[in-house]
Amino acid sequence: MADKTQNKNKHLFVKEENAIILDYLSLGYTNKDQTRYKRKPIAQAIGTEKFTLLELIPKENVDIEIHEKVYIGSGKRDKIKTVKQLKYENLTPTSRIELEYVVKEIVEENEEKYIEFFNTTGSLSTRLHKLELIPGIGKKMMWSILDARKEKPFESYEDLKNRVPSLPDPVTMISNRILQELDNTTVKKGKKKYYLFTQIPNERMKEYYREQKRKNKRYHRRR
Repeated sequence: MADKTQNKNKHLFVKEENAIILDYLSLGYTNKDQTRYKRKPIAQAIGTEKFTLLELIPKENVDIEIHEKVYIGSGKRDKIKTVKQLKYENLTPTSRIELEYVVKEIVEENEEKYIEFFNTTGSLSTRLHKLELIPGIGKKMMWSILDARKEKPFESYEDLKNRVPSLPDPVTMISNRILQELDNTTVKKGKKKYYLFTQIPNERMKEYYREQKRKNKRYHRRR
């Protein structure tokens, strides 16, 4: 059983291929809690696929700029030596400022992916639809979106706004949801405990499998 769970974890975790630089510290960290990389260049970045927060160590004698897109996949890397995950609370002030802009840019550039979400996403339960997890979407707007997509799939952000006039700005709404998911400094309750667009944290993953195990037990008992 443990092996199966580990395999599921591997499938659910998406390895980033590219990342956008949020901050570049040519002399590394200088605060007491992160002295390990003091005086060594280091960058903070965010993955373009699942918005994974990352700490990157660049190769020697390379130029890194904020907002630059770098390759971090398993192939030959031009600029990045090592990659590891970064906790939200360890983001630098510059990274926190850049994060909002970069997330919005990624959402804008991947229009087809997020329009597909509006076209196909379903319910989490009989009482809660995934659309309702997006900040600003309540029951009334949810039904407006569902009714509109039944007639014809949405083709673009502009098409979505035109056909659902009550929807103010899908790019900003999705971006706000992503930022909400990334911020782990507050307790996740209610709608905030779900992850639509970002990596599921390890602790939430364990909780998820415990929930699935309990559901499976109840299901087999009924049978």
